[in-house]
Amino acid sequence: MVKHIVAYTFKEDVDKAASVALIGSLLEPLVGKIPGLLAMEIRACFQGGMDYCLYSEFESRQALVDYAEHPLHLEAKDQFFHLLASRVAADYEV
Repeated sequence: MVKHIVAYTFKEDVDKAASVALIGSLLEPLVGKIPGLLAMEIRACFQGGMDYCLYSEFESRQALVDYAEHPLHLEAKDQFFHLLASRVAADYEV
């Protein structure tokens, strides 16, 4: 199993609470629709200088690669990626 964790900051003029809710509503329902995506959580951060965090679990490294290129993920990403200023990602296997 692969765990994929990403922390993001929003651009300055973005409504953070509304944006976290939007991103969660777009990405969390992809569980069960994209093969190999086992779990997904989107939550606002309360410390560390980041605005929100994405936590997800995948069956394998290949499943993570396939998710990144999946049309449903790309369609969701197109609806919020313009709101983001920066990101830091970490992946590990368990």
